[in-house]
Amino acid sequence: MRGRTARADRLPVPPWAMAVAAMMLIQLSSALSVGLIEQVGAMGTAWLRLTMGALMFLLIARAPLRSVRRRDVPGLLGLGAASCLMSVAFLSAIDRIPLGTAVAIEFLGPLTVAAVRSRSPRMLAWPVLALAGVVLLTEPWQGEVDPIGVGFALLAGLGWGVYILLTQQVGDRFSGISSLSLTIPIAAVMAAFVGVPEAGGSLDLWVLLTAAGLALLAPVLPFGLEMLALRRMTHTAFGTLMALEPAFGVLLGLLVLHQVPSALQVAGIVLVVAAGAGAQRGGRREPVPDPETDLQHRIVEELS
Repeated sequence: MRGRTARADRLPVPPWAMAVAAMMLIQLSSALSVGLIEQVGAMGTAWLRLTMGALMFLLIARAPLRSVRRRDVPGLLGLGAASCLMSVAFLSAIDRIPLGTAVAIEFLGPLTVAAVRSRSPRMLAWPVLALAGVVLLTEPWQGEVDPIGVGFALLAGLGWGVYILLTQQVGDRFSGISSLSLTIPIAAVMAAFVGVPEAGGSLDLWVLLTAAGLALLAPVLPFGLEMLALRRMTHTAFGTLMALEPAFGVLLGLLVLHQVPSALQVAGIVLVVAAGAGAQRGGRREPVPDPETDLQHRIVEELS
């Protein structure tokens, strides 16, 4: 696993491309989750996706329990809680408001991270541009707004912002995606408190198979890609690059859910794409060495 992690850090694929692929998979999973939400509820769907995802991570990446130190526990629990909040709150939001609108509101979380963590005044231009695109995507002046749906989307944004901060911290501490075999089971257990009561009476083989397929799209593949991306990107670049997600939400809402965007929403897509493209410039981060590999190198140098 450590060898694969070191090779992953040297992949020719740029980190922003991994982040974009992750966003596409997450939005595809969200759009396809609407059917399952109708059967087992939004919270039940979130619990099933996280549980199936946890099982997959435990199968493909052995949980590094022996490497966990006391100082790691708050970060791991926090990342698990953030993952749970993101999933439960966001699926509850798209049960009430359009996918693109929910993603646009949720984006306020990483947008805040990008603005607060930025050390360059020039970088603040990208969140401002992205915010303008989010406003156009949301179209707050059109029709009535579901306050509960908006509230869930804001909660998802809070979880998303915390997730970005803690993913880089935990990803730097543990090799590859092994930490996800710790944090996603934590998220699944937390989600069970609200998901089991909602979905418990509706489980059958088809529901479980559907949940497994959705879990592969999110969280398994995208969370792994994001973990690799964050090892080579700054918080600011990654957070602002997430401005692309509302555009993907609108696009997948159109293709899968037939939610047609207005001309202003198309303009908003152009703005957030421009902000995302600009954010990745200068946002590359040097790969973080594997702690154990780095120790081996120091021992070899001392012996020689």
